[in-house]
Amino acid sequence: MLPVRRALISVYDKQGLGDFAAGLAALGVEIVSTGGTARHLEEAGLEVVPVSDVTGFPEILGGRVKSLHPMIHGGILANRARSSDAAELQEHGIEPIGLVVVNLYPFQETVKSGAEVAKIVEMIDIGGPAMIRAAAKNFSAVTAVVDPADYPQVLANLERGEELPASLRRRLAAKAFRATQRYDAAIAEWMEALDGEATAKPAAVPTADDGFPPQLLLDLALEQELRYGENPHQPAAVYSVSGGRGLFGGYEQLQGKALSYNNLLDADAARRMVALFDEPAVAVVKHNNPCGLGRGETLVEAYERALSTDPVSAFGSIVAVNRKAEKGLAEAMRDLFVEVVVAPGFGDAARQVWGAKANLRLLACPPYEVPAGGPRRAAELRAIEGGFLAQMPDAVADEPEAWTCPTTRPPSPEERRALEFAWKAVRAVKSNAVVVTDGDRTLGIGAGQMSRVDSCRLALQKAADAGLDVGGAVAASDAFFPFADGLEVLAEAGVTAVVQPGGSKRDDEVVAAADEHDVAMLFTGRRHFRH
Repeated sequence: MLPVRRALISVYDKQGLGDFAAGLAALGVEIVSTGGTARHLEEAGLEVVPVSDVTGFPEILGGRVKSLHPMIHGGILANRARSSDAAELQEHGIEPIGLVVVNLYPFQETVKSGAEVAKIVEMIDIGGPAMIRAAAKNFSAVTAVVDPADYPQVLANLERGEELPASLRRRLAAKAFRATQRYDAAIAEWMEALDGEATAKPAAVPTADDGFPPQLLLDLALEQELRYGENPHQPAAVYSVSGGRGLFGGYEQLQGKALSYNNLLDADAARRMVALFDEPAVAVVKHNNPCGLGRGETLVEAYERALSTDPVSAFGSIVAVNRKAEKGLAEAMRDLFVEVVVAPGFGDAARQVWGAKANLRLLACPPYEVPAGGPRRAAELRAIEGGFLAQMPDAVADEPEAWTCPTTRPPSPEERRALEFAWKAVRAVKSNAVVVTDGDRTLGIGAGQMSRVDSCRLALQKAADAGLDVGGAVAASDAFFPFADGLEVLAEAGVTAVVQPGGSKRDDEVVAAADEHDVAMLFTGRRHFRH
């Protein structure tokens, strides 16, 4: 006796369906189908029993109602081991259904297409999820198949005349419930994102007043297992958000070894850094901090400036650029050992130069963009034991024209230009962060120190180590100076202008120290911590 005698097939994605259904028909499995799926199979020369013939009721409401009927769901949900269920099936002339092959309307794809609300609503599948859940619930006797990738394994088992293994039925049932979970979550997310005018366009990135949802469902797909995590004894993997654009907005690795856990962290940080600049910019990154940032008329000029900040630490770094990487950049970087180069694109000549370094990873990916939409799409999550912290990205655009000058001397035009560069640079550095720059490059970077004055000293020491003169340079601090000591250290080294958020209880002391050293200062009114 065949382990499956009747199959119900109703799919939107018809990939691989013809061969699978033909295989079932060759085994004598009766195929019950609906609407477009039935027509597709009939056009392929297969015999199909329309659902309406089973239910004795026509499809109505433009196809909205067709499979929601006891003749269908009784055949799926009946407990094969319970005699009373068998008697009821016989009494009502219901044939058991042993295989349910269903995938759902393309709701998310329709939302992404920018369709109107009415069209999107029509892509909310009702009968499909009901059949999937019924089959998955009754996995002891029914096999639920929601992914065309599983067709070959199911058919191979049936062709051997075997009962489908219980482990396979359970795995496919779990996969089915995951599919409906993702589907329902996408619908709820879309509905919550509708604005008051009931358009299909999601609301803008929410402000603090919008709040966060009471539940945040994560739907992540395994991209690959990694060699190890931060240390060799830590197993690691990378997941992507299901239905999203993919890691880094959708990247392509053009050459090189597989990416590691630390590579991915640093590449993400570097890509975000160069996105702060409109002009050609280069970030050289180690351990999630920039070794150097530079901008210029060309990427080569920007790279040389970024490298000059700390050429020693740049060994084994990740380099990101915000323009297509061409041959000149590849040649300029020829003598530096780097792990990864990240760019929006790579010219053929550049790839030839870098092709000589077989282990070098080249990642082509679109520029970083802050994700739009509701909190589910835009929130940044960080794991802590037992849960996650959530915050909106630090995506606010700075407005230098709104900065205030508390010092007697305002910055000169040249100093202001340098201060604007320094403020962008300090956003990329881990707190406590202080950077010393000229107009187009970092000269010294003080990152991750426990006191701000130590960050000032470290930035100056790094500049000295690289042989860079900070006389006439400017500095930026990612948060206010709690005391005047940090400002005094910078001023005594020759820094002539400083930008900082302001807001300390001792702002008056800091401003007085700046005036005493003839240092111009700007208050931004906003800080940029990176913990």
